[in-house]
Amino acid sequence: MGAYLPPRPWSDVPCPTSAPPDFVKHMVDAGESKVFMSTRDTLIRSFMAGAILALAAAFAITVTVQTGNALVGALLFPVGFILIYLLGFDLLTGVFTLVPLAWIDKRPGVTIGGLLRNWGLVFVGNFAGAFLVAVMMVVTMTYGFQTPPNEVAQQIGSIGEGRTVGYAEYGAGGMLTLFIRGVLCNWMVSTGVVAAFLAKDVVGKALIMWMPVMLFFYMGFEHSIVNMFLFPAGLMLGGEFSIMDYLVWNEIPTVLGNLVGGLSFVGLTLYATHYRTAAKRQPKLPTLSDHAVSR
Repeated sequence: MGAYLPPRPWSDVPCPTSAPPDFVKHMVDAGESKVFMSTRDTLIRSFMAGAILALAAAFAITVTVQTGNALVGALLFPVGFILIYLLGFDLLTGVFTLVPLAWIDKRPGVTIGGLLRNWGLVFVGNFAGAFLVAVMMVVTMTYGFQTPPNEVAQQIGSIGEGRTVGYAEYGAGGMLTLFIRGVLCNWMVSTGVVAAFLAKDVVGKALIMWMPVMLFFYMGFEHSIVNMFLFPAGLMLGGEFSIMDYLVWNEIPTVLGNLVGGLSFVGLTLYATHYRTAAKRQPKLPTLSDHAVSR
């Protein structure tokens, strides 16, 4: 009996058809491939994902400030997610949705330890990429910390304050609001990502992803990796909040909300209704005994 060979990377395995059971199987295959991905590749792909998403966030905020129209920024922000998807990079929000399905499906070699390893590596990579871009953007907006923050930089700082101490002012209600915004965010983001499996070309994938991602950004929902850029940048730009404010009153509840939103409302829902029960919905073929009874 030969040794077990891990599957090819999910981006190398085309989704066979657009039927729901088939694309949900592709989701499970994608989660399985991420568990077996090397540490080096996982870190590289998650680092690049965090960096690209941070640049997209900076771009969207710049457009919003310069045009005075938040909808324009939201319309353009999805370009970051689309690039990440097409290049096969990994965000924490995506692996929250896909990787657990491989464990639930009892794929060979997929363990809780492997799942947590993937989540941990992707978190580290995403944060490193987003933080690097935060430093680079702050340098460019202040000429190496030599000038006062420009209008865009001031907006980034105010976002950091509003989304930390702004929640803290409402106590438990603020924490609940933050968590729910995290849930809603990854519900939308993961819906766009997995629905893109249905498209056969780049244009189709981009269009499918565009609307859910635009919706979350315009509605002000909380995305843990976007926040990995916004809050370090906000602190460097003089935002009146602390690292502890950022962790307690944003990042940790947002991560938990993103996990619940992506896994519960997208991953498990699609798996339960389209994949787990697919065999039970197949038409029952008549047997010889059935034929004898009918005679």
